[in-house]
Amino acid sequence: MKLCDIIEQVEYKNITGDMKTEIRGISTDSRKVKRGELFVCYAGTNFDSHSRVDEAEKNGAAALVCEKAVESKLPQIIVENGRKQIAKLARAFYGYADKKLKIIGVTGTNGKTTTTHMLAEIFKAEGYSVGVIGTLGISYGEKFIAPELTTPDPIYLHSVFADMAERGVQYVFMEVSAHALYFDKIEGLHFEVGIFTNCTQDHLDFFGSMKEYADCKKLLFKEGRCGYAVINSDDEVGLDIIRNTADAVSYGIGNPADVFAVDITEKLNGTTFVLNLMDELYEIKLNLPALYNVYNAMAAAACAKLLGVKTANIEKGLKNLKKVPGRLEHIANYNGADIFVDFAHTPDGLEKSLQSLKKLCKGKLYCLFGCGGNRDRTKRPLMGAVAAKYADFCIITSDNPRFEEPFDIISEVEAGVKPFGKKYVTVTEREVATEYAVRLLEKGDILLVAGKGGEHYQEIMGIKHNYDDNTVIKKIIGD
Repeated sequence: MKLCDIIEQVEYKNITGDMKTEIRGISTDSRKVKRGELFVCYAGTNFDSHSRVDEAEKNGAAALVCEKAVESKLPQIIVENGRKQIAKLARAFYGYADKKLKIIGVTGTNGKTTTTHMLAEIFKAEGYSVGVIGTLGISYGEKFIAPELTTPDPIYLHSVFADMAERGVQYVFMEVSAHALYFDKIEGLHFEVGIFTNCTQDHLDFFGSMKEYADCKKLLFKEGRCGYAVINSDDEVGLDIIRNTADAVSYGIGNPADVFAVDITEKLNGTTFVLNLMDELYEIKLNLPALYNVYNAMAAAACAKLLGVKTANIEKGLKNLKKVPGRLEHIANYNGADIFVDFAHTPDGLEKSLQSLKKLCKGKLYCLFGCGGNRDRTKRPLMGAVAAKYADFCIITSDNPRFEEPFDIISEVEAGVKPFGKKYVTVTEREVATEYAVRLLEKGDILLVAGKGGEHYQEIMGIKHNYDDNTVIKKIIGD
Protein backbone atom coordinates (compact mmCIF):
# COMPACT_ATOMS: atom_id res chain seq x y z
CA MET A 1 0.00 0.00 0.00
CA LYS A 2 1.26 3.47 -0.87
CA LEU A 3 2.08 5.94 1.88
CA CYS A 4 -0.30 8.55 0.44
CA ASP A 5 -3.21 6.10 0.83
CA ILE A 6 -2.35 5.28 4.44
CA ILE A 7 -2.23 8.90 5.57
CA GLU A 8 -5.54 9.95 3.99
CA GLN A 9 -7.28 10.40 7.37
CA VAL A 10 -4.23 11.70 9.23
CA GLU A 11 -4.09 15.29 10.43
CA TYR A 12 -0.58 16.42 9.54
CA LYS A 13 1.38 19.67 9.78
CA ASN A 14 3.97 18.99 7.10
CA ILE A 15 5.08 16.33 4.61
CA THR A 16 8.49 15.71 3.07
CA GLY A 17 9.63 12.98 0.68
CA ASP A 18 7.96 10.60 -1.73
CA MET A 19 4.35 9.92 -0.71
CA LYS A 20 4.13 7.06 -3.22
CA THR A 21 6.58 5.01 -1.18
CA GLU A 22 5.30 1.44 -0.76
CA ILE A 23 4.48 0.51 2.85
CA ARG A 24 4.45 -3.12 4.01
CA GLY A 25 3.45 -2.61 7.63
CA ILE A 26 3.36 -0.24 10.60
CA SER A 27 5.48 -0.31 13.75
CA THR A 28 5.96 1.79 16.88
CA ASP A 29 8.96 -0.21 18.17
CA SER A 30 12.26 0.62 16.47
CA ARG A 31 13.71 -2.74 17.55
CA LYS A 32 10.95 -4.65 15.74
CA VAL A 33 10.71 -2.59 12.55
CA LYS A 34 10.84 -4.72 9.40
CA ARG A 35 11.88 -3.73 5.90
CA GLY A 36 9.32 -1.52 4.20
CA GLU A 37 7.41 -0.57 7.34
CA LEU A 38 6.18 2.84 8.46
CA PHE A 39 7.74 3.81 11.81
CA VAL A 40 5.52 5.95 14.05
CA CYS A 41 7.34 7.85 16.78
CA TYR A 42 6.02 9.96 19.61
CA ALA A 43 7.02 11.37 22.99
CA GLY A 44 5.62 9.00 25.60
CA THR A 45 5.40 9.32 29.36
CA ASN A 46 8.82 7.78 30.01
CA PHE A 47 10.42 7.53 26.57
CA ASP A 48 10.65 9.52 23.34
CA SER A 49 10.95 7.20 20.34
CA HIS A 50 12.22 10.00 18.10
CA SER A 51 15.62 9.11 19.56
CA ARG A 52 15.38 5.69 17.89
CA VAL A 53 14.83 6.81 14.29
CA ASP A 54 18.36 5.71 13.32
CA GLU A 55 17.68 2.19 14.62
CA ALA A 56 14.36 2.02 12.76
CA GLU A 57 16.06 3.19 9.56
CA LYS A 58 18.79 0.56 9.89
CA ASN A 59 16.14 -2.12 10.34
CA GLY A 60 14.52 -1.13 7.06
CA ALA A 61 11.88 1.50 7.84
CA ALA A 62 10.51 3.03 4.63
CA ALA A 63 8.93 6.20 6.07
CA LEU A 64 8.35 8.05 9.32
CA VAL A 65 5.47 9.64 11.18
CA CYS A 66 6.93 12.12 13.68
CA GLU A 67 5.91 14.90 16.03
CA LYS A 68 8.93 16.93 14.93
CA ALA A 69 11.32 16.89 11.98
CA VAL A 70 14.26 14.49 12.41
CA GLU A 71 17.47 13.96 10.49
CA SER A 72 16.64 11.26 7.97
CA LYS A 73 16.42 10.76 4.22
CA LEU A 74 13.14 8.88 4.66
CA PRO A 75 9.76 10.47 3.86
CA GLN A 76 8.36 12.19 6.94
CA ILE A 77 4.82 13.08 7.97
CA ILE A 78 4.86 15.59 10.82
CA VAL A 79 1.85 15.43 13.14
CA GLU A 80 0.78 17.06 16.40
CA ASN A 81 0.49 13.80 18.34
CA GLY A 82 1.97 10.59 16.96
CA ARG A 83 0.16 8.29 19.36
CA LYS A 84 -3.24 9.68 18.33
CA GLN A 85 -2.57 8.87 14.68
CA ILE A 86 -1.71 5.19 15.13
CA ALA A 87 -5.31 3.94 15.03
CA LYS A 88 -6.03 5.97 11.88
CA LEU A 89 -2.92 4.62 10.16
CA ALA A 90 -3.72 1.04 11.18
CA ARG A 91 -7.33 1.33 9.99
CA ALA A 92 -6.20 2.51 6.57
CA PHE A 93 -3.42 -0.06 6.23
CA TYR A 94 -5.81 -2.93 7.01
CA GLY A 95 -8.39 -1.66 4.54
CA TYR A 96 -10.88 -0.35 7.11
CA ALA A 97 -11.76 -3.94 8.01
CA ASP A 98 -13.70 -2.70 11.05
CA LYS A 99 -16.37 -1.37 8.67
CA LYS A 100 -17.10 -4.94 7.59
CA LEU A 101 -17.88 -5.93 11.19
CA LYS A 102 -20.58 -4.95 13.66
CA ILE A 103 -18.71 -4.02 16.83
CA ILE A 104 -20.14 -3.76 20.34
CA GLY A 105 -17.96 -2.08 22.98
CA VAL A 106 -18.24 -2.71 26.72
CA THR A 107 -16.57 -0.40 29.23
CA GLY A 108 -16.66 -0.29 33.04
CA THR A 109 -14.54 -1.27 36.00
CA ASN A 110 -16.13 -4.68 36.48
CA GLY A 111 -18.35 -6.94 34.37
CA LYS A 112 -16.84 -6.32 30.94
CA THR A 113 -15.60 -9.86 30.39
CA THR A 114 -18.77 -11.62 31.49
CA THR A 115 -20.99 -9.26 29.49
CA THR A 116 -19.03 -9.85 26.28
CA HIS A 117 -19.22 -13.62 26.79
CA MET A 118 -22.96 -13.45 27.42
CA LEU A 119 -23.38 -11.46 24.22
CA ALA A 120 -21.32 -13.97 22.27
CA GLU A 121 -23.57 -16.83 23.40
CA ILE A 122 -26.74 -14.85 22.63
CA PHE A 123 -25.63 -13.95 19.11
CA LYS A 124 -24.40 -17.49 18.43
CA ALA A 125 -27.87 -18.69 19.42
CA GLU A 126 -29.25 -16.27 16.81
CA GLY A 127 -26.99 -17.91 14.22
CA TYR A 128 -24.26 -15.29 13.84
CA SER A 129 -20.51 -15.82 13.61
CA VAL A 130 -18.95 -13.91 16.50
CA GLY A 131 -15.64 -12.78 17.93
CA VAL A 132 -14.66 -11.73 21.46
CA ILE A 133 -11.78 -9.43 22.41
CA GLY A 134 -10.86 -8.85 26.03
CA THR A 135 -9.06 -9.76 29.23
CA LEU A 136 -9.32 -13.51 28.60
CA GLY A 137 -7.89 -13.19 25.08
CA ILE A 138 -9.24 -13.06 21.55
CA SER A 139 -11.47 -15.79 20.16
CA TYR A 140 -13.36 -16.29 16.90
CA GLY A 141 -14.22 -19.45 15.03
CA GLU A 142 -11.70 -22.08 16.03
CA LYS A 143 -9.05 -19.47 16.71
CA PHE A 144 -7.86 -18.38 20.16
CA ILE A 145 -5.14 -15.82 20.88
CA ALA A 146 -3.76 -15.63 24.41
CA PRO A 147 -4.41 -12.37 26.27
CA GLU A 148 -1.95 -9.49 26.42
CA LEU A 149 -4.01 -6.34 27.04
CA THR A 150 -7.73 -5.90 27.71
CA THR A 151 -7.95 -3.77 24.56
CA PRO A 152 -5.12 -4.56 22.11
CA ASP A 153 -2.95 -1.79 20.69
CA PRO A 154 -4.38 -0.38 17.43
CA ILE A 155 -1.97 -1.97 14.94
CA TYR A 156 -2.59 -5.44 16.28
CA LEU A 157 -6.30 -4.75 16.87
CA HIS A 158 -6.88 -3.82 13.23
CA SER A 159 -4.90 -6.81 11.99
CA VAL A 160 -7.29 -8.96 14.04
CA PHE A 161 -10.30 -7.15 12.57
CA ALA A 162 -8.94 -7.86 9.09
CA ASP A 163 -8.57 -11.57 9.86
CA MET A 164 -12.02 -11.70 11.46
CA ALA A 165 -13.60 -10.10 8.41
CA GLU A 166 -11.81 -12.51 6.10
CA ARG A 167 -13.05 -15.48 8.15
CA GLY A 168 -16.67 -14.35 8.04
CA VAL A 169 -17.11 -12.96 11.55
CA GLN A 170 -20.21 -10.76 11.72
CA TYR A 171 -20.36 -9.43 15.30
CA VAL A 172 -17.44 -8.53 17.57
CA PHE A 173 -17.85 -8.00 21.30
CA MET A 174 -14.89 -6.18 22.76
CA GLU A 175 -13.88 -4.85 26.13
CA VAL A 176 -12.86 -1.20 26.01
CA SER A 177 -10.58 -0.22 28.88
CA ALA A 178 -10.15 3.28 30.27
CA HIS A 179 -6.51 3.15 29.18
CA ALA A 180 -7.57 2.35 25.61
CA LEU A 181 -9.89 5.35 25.63
CA TYR A 182 -7.23 7.61 27.14
CA PHE A 183 -4.65 6.60 24.53
CA ASP A 184 -7.10 6.83 21.59
CA LYS A 185 -6.72 3.15 20.74
CA ILE A 186 -10.27 2.99 19.40
CA GLU A 187 -10.10 6.19 17.36
CA GLY A 188 -12.23 5.91 14.22
CA LEU A 189 -14.22 2.86 15.34
CA HIS A 190 -18.00 2.97 15.24
CA PHE A 191 -19.80 0.80 17.79
CA GLU A 192 -23.26 -0.53 17.04
CA VAL A 193 -23.82 -0.42 20.79
CA GLY A 194 -21.72 0.94 23.65
CA ILE A 195 -22.35 -0.61 27.08
CA PHE A 196 -21.41 0.91 30.45
CA THR A 197 -21.34 -1.52 33.39
CA ASN A 198 -20.08 0.53 36.36
CA CYS A 199 -17.28 2.76 37.60
CA THR A 200 -15.58 2.03 40.91
CA GLN A 201 -12.07 2.58 42.23
CA ASP A 202 -9.24 1.18 40.13
CA HIS A 203 -6.16 2.42 38.25
CA LEU A 204 -5.78 5.58 40.35
CA ASP A 205 -2.01 5.09 40.11
CA PHE A 206 -2.44 6.13 36.47
CA PHE A 207 -5.50 8.40 36.41
CA GLY A 208 -4.88 10.16 39.71
CA SER A 209 -8.53 10.69 40.64
CA MET A 210 -11.90 9.04 40.24
CA LYS A 211 -13.07 12.00 38.16
CA GLU A 212 -10.28 11.53 35.62
CA TYR A 213 -10.92 7.79 35.54
CA ALA A 214 -14.69 8.27 35.07
CA ASP A 215 -14.17 10.91 32.39
CA CYS A 216 -12.16 8.38 30.37
CA LYS A 217 -14.95 5.79 30.64
CA LYS A 218 -17.39 8.38 29.32
CA LEU A 219 -15.32 8.82 26.15
CA LEU A 220 -16.87 5.66 24.71
CA PHE A 221 -20.14 7.57 24.49
CA LYS A 222 -18.91 10.75 22.86
CA GLU A 223 -21.16 11.97 20.07
CA GLY A 224 -21.15 9.83 16.94
CA ARG A 225 -19.15 6.93 18.40
CA CYS A 226 -22.05 4.58 19.29
CA GLY A 227 -25.31 3.81 17.53
CA TYR A 228 -26.98 2.93 20.84
CA ALA A 229 -25.91 3.39 24.46
CA VAL A 230 -26.86 0.82 27.14
CA ILE A 231 -26.15 2.24 30.60
CA ASN A 232 -26.33 1.03 34.21
CA SER A 233 -28.72 3.42 35.97
CA ASP A 234 -27.71 2.17 39.43
CA ASP A 235 -24.25 3.70 39.02
CA GLU A 236 -23.59 7.40 39.64
CA VAL A 237 -21.34 7.72 36.59
CA GLY A 238 -23.95 5.80 34.61
CA LEU A 239 -26.63 8.29 35.61
CA ASP A 240 -24.40 11.11 34.41
CA ILE A 241 -23.91 9.36 31.06
CA ILE A 242 -27.68 8.87 30.74
CA ARG A 243 -28.29 12.56 31.39
CA ASN A 244 -25.83 13.53 28.67
CA THR A 245 -26.54 10.86 26.05
CA ALA A 246 -29.52 11.11 23.76
CA ASP A 247 -31.81 8.04 23.67
CA ALA A 248 -29.69 6.01 26.11
CA VAL A 249 -31.30 2.73 27.18
CA SER A 250 -30.97 2.18 30.92
CA TYR A 251 -30.85 -1.01 32.99
CA GLY A 252 -30.89 -1.42 36.75
CA ILE A 253 -32.68 -2.65 39.83
CA GLY A 254 -32.50 0.18 42.36
CA ASN A 255 -33.33 3.12 40.09
CA PRO A 256 -36.01 3.42 37.38
CA ALA A 257 -34.78 1.79 34.16
CA ASP A 258 -35.91 0.62 30.74
CA VAL A 259 -34.66 -2.87 31.57
CA PHE A 260 -34.91 -4.30 35.09
CA ALA A 261 -35.13 -7.56 37.01
CA VAL A 262 -37.54 -8.82 39.69
CA ASP A 263 -38.10 -12.07 41.61
CA ILE A 264 -34.37 -12.75 41.78
CA THR A 265 -33.35 -16.09 43.30
CA GLU A 266 -29.66 -16.64 43.98
CA LYS A 267 -28.04 -20.05 44.43
CA LEU A 268 -24.45 -21.27 44.35
CA ASN A 269 -25.01 -22.97 41.01
CA GLY A 270 -26.90 -20.16 39.31
CA THR A 271 -29.48 -17.39 39.39
CA THR A 272 -33.04 -17.05 38.15
CA PHE A 273 -35.06 -13.86 37.70
CA VAL A 274 -37.85 -12.27 35.73
CA LEU A 275 -36.52 -9.82 33.18
CA ASN A 276 -38.56 -6.79 32.16
CA LEU A 277 -37.06 -6.08 28.77
CA MET A 278 -38.60 -2.82 27.62
CA ASP A 279 -42.02 -3.81 28.98
CA GLU A 280 -41.84 -7.45 27.89
CA LEU A 281 -41.45 -10.07 30.65
CA TYR A 282 -39.24 -13.15 30.40
CA GLU A 283 -37.95 -15.73 32.89
CA ILE A 284 -34.17 -15.98 32.74
CA LYS A 285 -31.99 -18.79 34.06
CA LEU A 286 -28.27 -18.22 34.50
CA ASN A 287 -25.67 -20.83 35.36
CA LEU A 288 -23.68 -18.03 37.03
CA PRO A 289 -24.13 -17.03 40.68
CA ALA A 290 -24.20 -13.49 42.15
CA LEU A 291 -26.46 -10.49 41.76
CA TYR A 292 -23.93 -8.64 39.62
CA ASN A 293 -24.37 -11.27 36.92
CA VAL A 294 -28.03 -10.27 36.77
CA TYR A 295 -26.75 -6.78 35.89
CA ASN A 296 -24.43 -8.22 33.24
CA ALA A 297 -27.31 -10.25 31.81
CA MET A 298 -29.58 -7.19 31.70
CA ALA A 299 -26.92 -5.25 29.78
CA ALA A 300 -26.42 -8.09 27.30
CA ALA A 301 -30.17 -8.61 26.85
CA ALA A 302 -30.80 -4.89 26.26
CA CYS A 303 -28.02 -4.76 23.66
CA ALA A 304 -29.31 -7.85 21.86
CA LYS A 305 -32.88 -6.55 21.86
CA LEU A 306 -31.75 -3.25 20.30
CA LEU A 307 -29.97 -5.18 17.55
CA GLY A 308 -33.00 -7.28 16.70
CA VAL A 309 -32.15 -10.62 18.34
CA LYS A 310 -35.18 -12.80 19.02
CA THR A 311 -36.14 -12.99 22.68
CA ALA A 312 -36.07 -16.79 22.62
CA ASN A 313 -32.41 -16.62 21.59
CA ILE A 314 -31.60 -14.07 24.29
CA GLU A 315 -32.96 -16.53 26.86
CA LYS A 316 -31.20 -19.45 25.17
CA GLY A 317 -27.86 -17.69 24.91
CA LEU A 318 -27.85 -16.63 28.56
CA LYS A 319 -28.73 -20.18 29.61
CA ASN A 320 -26.07 -21.66 27.31
CA LEU A 321 -23.23 -19.81 29.06
CA LYS A 322 -22.01 -22.42 31.55
CA LYS A 323 -19.16 -20.37 33.01
CA VAL A 324 -16.69 -17.58 32.35
CA PRO A 325 -13.15 -18.62 33.33
CA GLY A 326 -12.09 -16.99 36.59
CA ARG A 327 -15.32 -15.02 37.04
CA LEU A 328 -16.78 -16.39 40.28
CA GLU A 329 -16.07 -19.79 38.79
CA HIS A 330 -16.95 -22.84 40.87
CA ILE A 331 -13.79 -24.93 40.87
CA ALA A 332 -14.48 -27.79 43.25
CA ASN A 333 -16.36 -29.22 46.19
CA TYR A 334 -13.94 -30.39 48.87
CA ASN A 335 -14.91 -31.84 52.28
CA GLY A 336 -18.43 -30.62 51.60
CA ALA A 337 -17.21 -27.06 51.03
CA ASP A 338 -17.35 -25.06 47.80
CA ILE A 339 -14.32 -23.36 46.26
CA PHE A 340 -14.64 -20.41 43.87
CA VAL A 341 -12.03 -18.51 41.87
CA ASP A 342 -12.75 -14.92 40.97
CA PHE A 343 -10.94 -12.07 39.20
CA ALA A 344 -12.17 -9.59 41.84
CA HIS A 345 -9.22 -7.21 42.15
CA THR A 346 -10.97 -4.00 43.17
CA PRO A 347 -12.72 -3.11 46.45
CA ASP A 348 -16.12 -3.06 44.74
CA GLY A 349 -15.53 -6.30 42.84
CA LEU A 350 -14.39 -8.14 45.96
CA GLU A 351 -17.27 -6.76 48.00
CA LYS A 352 -19.91 -7.84 45.49
CA SER A 353 -18.50 -11.38 45.23
CA LEU A 354 -18.25 -11.78 49.01
CA GLN A 355 -21.74 -10.33 49.53
CA SER A 356 -23.19 -12.88 47.14
CA LEU A 357 -21.37 -15.82 48.69
CA LYS A 358 -22.09 -14.69 52.27
CA LYS A 359 -25.84 -14.91 51.62
CA LEU A 360 -25.47 -18.50 50.46
CA CYS A 361 -22.85 -19.77 52.90
CA LYS A 362 -24.04 -22.27 55.53
CA GLY A 363 -20.68 -22.51 57.30
CA LYS A 364 -17.67 -20.20 57.34
CA LEU A 365 -16.73 -17.91 54.48
CA TYR A 366 -12.99 -17.80 53.77
CA CYS A 367 -11.35 -15.24 51.51
CA LEU A 368 -7.87 -15.63 50.03
CA PHE A 369 -6.63 -12.59 48.12
CA GLY A 370 -3.80 -10.16 47.49
CA CYS A 371 -3.15 -6.94 45.58
CA GLY A 372 -1.01 -6.32 42.52
CA GLY A 373 2.34 -4.58 42.80
CA ASN A 374 3.16 -1.28 41.09
CA ARG A 375 -0.52 -0.44 40.84
CA ASP A 376 -3.02 1.69 42.78
CA ARG A 377 -1.79 1.45 46.39
CA THR A 378 -4.79 3.29 47.82
CA LYS A 379 -7.10 0.34 47.17
CA ARG A 380 -5.02 -2.10 49.22
CA PRO A 381 -6.37 -1.24 52.70
CA LEU A 382 -9.84 -0.82 51.17
CA MET A 383 -9.75 -4.39 49.88
CA GLY A 384 -8.50 -5.55 53.25
CA ALA A 385 -11.43 -3.84 54.95
CA VAL A 386 -13.93 -5.35 52.52
CA ALA A 387 -12.57 -8.85 53.06
CA ALA A 388 -12.61 -8.44 56.84
CA LYS A 389 -16.17 -7.11 56.77
CA TYR A 390 -17.67 -10.08 54.94
CA ALA A 391 -15.36 -13.07 55.43
CA ASP A 392 -15.08 -15.06 58.64
CA PHE A 393 -11.38 -15.60 58.03
CA CYS A 394 -8.93 -13.96 55.61
CA ILE A 395 -5.77 -15.33 54.04
CA ILE A 396 -3.74 -12.39 52.69
CA THR A 397 -1.15 -13.40 50.11
CA SER A 398 0.59 -12.36 46.89
CA ASP A 399 -1.14 -11.51 43.65
CA ASN A 400 1.22 -10.20 40.94
CA PRO A 401 3.87 -8.43 43.06
CA ARG A 402 5.71 -7.25 39.95
CA PHE A 403 8.65 -5.12 41.16
CA GLU A 404 7.45 -4.66 44.74
CA GLU A 405 8.25 -6.78 47.77
CA PRO A 406 5.25 -9.03 48.44
CA PHE A 407 5.52 -8.49 52.19
CA ASP A 408 5.21 -4.71 51.75
CA ILE A 409 2.04 -5.11 49.68
CA ILE A 410 0.57 -7.54 52.21
CA SER A 411 1.31 -5.11 55.04
CA GLU A 412 -0.69 -2.38 53.32
CA VAL A 413 -3.62 -4.77 52.81
CA GLU A 414 -3.33 -5.90 56.42
CA ALA A 415 -3.80 -2.30 57.61
CA GLY A 416 -7.38 -2.48 56.32
CA VAL A 417 -8.11 -5.78 58.05
CA LYS A 418 -6.83 -4.96 61.55
CA PRO A 419 -9.51 -2.43 62.59
CA PHE A 420 -12.18 -5.11 62.20
CA GLY A 421 -10.47 -7.41 64.68
CA LYS A 422 -11.21 -10.38 62.44
CA LYS A 423 -9.05 -13.48 62.32
CA TYR A 424 -6.57 -13.59 59.46
CA VAL A 425 -3.14 -14.87 58.44
CA THR A 426 -0.55 -13.59 56.01
CA VAL A 427 1.24 -16.08 53.76
CA THR A 428 3.56 -14.65 51.12
CA GLU A 429 3.64 -17.67 48.79
CA ARG A 430 0.29 -17.88 47.01
CA GLU A 431 0.38 -21.64 46.46
CA VAL A 432 1.25 -22.27 50.11
CA ALA A 433 -1.52 -19.88 51.14
CA THR A 434 -4.01 -21.71 48.93
CA GLU A 435 -3.15 -25.09 50.40
CA TYR A 436 -3.47 -23.67 53.91
CA ALA A 437 -6.90 -22.25 53.07
CA VAL A 438 -8.17 -25.45 51.44
CA ARG A 439 -7.15 -27.55 54.46
CA LEU A 440 -9.30 -25.36 56.72
CA LEU A 441 -12.51 -26.21 54.87
CA GLU A 442 -15.36 -28.16 56.43
CA LYS A 443 -18.88 -29.01 55.29
CA GLY A 444 -20.92 -25.92 54.40
CA ASP A 445 -17.91 -23.63 54.12
CA ILE A 446 -17.03 -21.52 51.09
CA LEU A 447 -13.57 -20.42 49.99
CA LEU A 448 -13.18 -17.50 47.59
CA VAL A 449 -9.76 -17.32 45.93
CA ALA A 450 -9.72 -13.81 44.50
CA GLY A 451 -7.60 -11.46 42.44
CA LYS A 452 -6.19 -13.48 39.55
CA GLY A 453 -9.22 -15.21 38.09
CA GLY A 454 -8.40 -16.73 34.71
CA GLU A 455 -4.78 -15.52 34.62
CA HIS A 456 -2.22 -18.20 33.83
CA TYR A 457 0.81 -16.46 35.28
CA GLN A 458 2.21 -14.69 38.31
CA GLU A 459 4.39 -11.69 37.52
CA ILE A 460 7.45 -11.37 39.76
CA MET A 461 10.33 -8.98 39.04
CA GLY A 462 9.40 -8.62 35.38
CA ILE A 463 9.07 -12.37 34.77
CA LYS A 464 5.73 -14.08 34.18
CA HIS A 465 5.84 -17.49 35.87
CA ASN A 466 3.31 -20.17 34.97
CA TYR A 467 0.61 -20.09 37.60
CA ASP A 468 -3.16 -20.33 37.77
CA ASP A 469 -5.41 -20.71 40.78
CA ASN A 470 -7.60 -23.35 39.14
CA THR A 471 -4.71 -25.75 38.52
CA VAL A 472 -3.19 -25.17 41.96
CA ILE A 473 -6.50 -25.88 43.72
CA LYS A 474 -7.11 -29.09 41.78
CA LYS A 475 -3.57 -30.29 42.53
CA ILE A 476 -4.09 -29.64 46.24
CA ILE A 477 -7.36 -31.57 46.44
CA GLY A 478 -6.06 -34.35 44.18
CA ASP A 479 -8.57 -33.74 41.41
